[in-house]
Amino acid sequence: MLSESLHHILLSAPLFLLIFIGYAAMRAFKWPHAMADHLSKFVFNILVPALLFSTMSRFSSLPPVDSRLLIAFFGSCLIVFAIGRLAAWRLFRLDGVSQSVFGVGCIFSNNVFLGIPLAKATLGEASLPSVSLIVAFNALVLWTLVTVSVEWSLHGSLSFRGFAKMLRSVLLNPIIVAIVAGLAFDASGLALPALIDAPVQMLAKATSPMALVTLGMGLAKFGFRAGWREGSAIAVFKLAVQPAVVWVLALLLGLPPLETQSIVMLASIAVGFNVYLMADQFGKMGAATASAIVMSTLLAAVTTPVAIALVR
Repeated sequence: MLSESLHHILLSAPLFLLIFIGYAAMRAFKWPHAMADHLSKFVFNILVPALLFSTMSRFSSLPPVDSRLLIAFFGSCLIVFAIGRLAAWRLFRLDGVSQSVFGVGCIFSNNVFLGIPLAKATLGEASLPSVSLIVAFNALVLWTLVTVSVEWSLHGSLSFRGFAKMLRSVLLNPIIVAIVAGLAFDASGLALPALIDAPVQMLAKATSPMALVTLGMGLAKFGFRAGWREGSAIAVFKLAVQPAVVWVLALLLGLPPLETQSIVMLASIAVGFNVYLMADQFGKMGAATASAIVMSTLLAAVTTPVAIALVR
């Protein structure tokens, strides 16, 4: 378990360096807060859609795995999201949009940076098909979930007009558009022309580092102490509650050991930096999600190896 913790720390170190670069740049050059806001919008509206389109347009190339693991993992996401929203309302008296961001923070893992390398190192190559399937569906399910939840909080009503307004807002979200477009292109069987594919891949590769720099700029904007109470609660839900719920569902569904270990490991990973982009996009919980990402990434160096060991 000690070697797994060390490996987790080594994987996390570059993430913190990129966060520090964003933080230090804001402080050293005394950039206005608008700089962080504009960069966040660029990442959300351009870079993340490029990454998701690239991922989903190759969805059919993923190897087949036991589909029950999707039910176990994303079933846990729905359960913990609902519990998280309730906790946000009862404990912190947050509004509907803030509850939605709080809830998705409890379930959105940093699977791309940490999940795939950790799975390969701790569970072996045989776990990668299961992990890849979760990573591919993760953005589709969780971005859609939080977008619908936020739009319902803002516009939801039992009237046809209210539902139509909410549906329109969801369908025009650039994240959702990119995911649907990628799946549609994959289903068409066509090959993306090199003239278009090359810049899409360049933008996709820039997404993760730029998102982390944006997170660091956000920390400079809010400070480290802002939102620590809500951020601590999100970290607890993410690192403890979600892995436990995933494990219970995996047992109930009778998943094989390797698939169970893979999805419990993914559920135990730190909060993904996409949650900060969501918070900034919706104008709520920016400080809390930034704190949750930093705290959970530090703590996961201990809790993720423990979760893997317990499942084994």
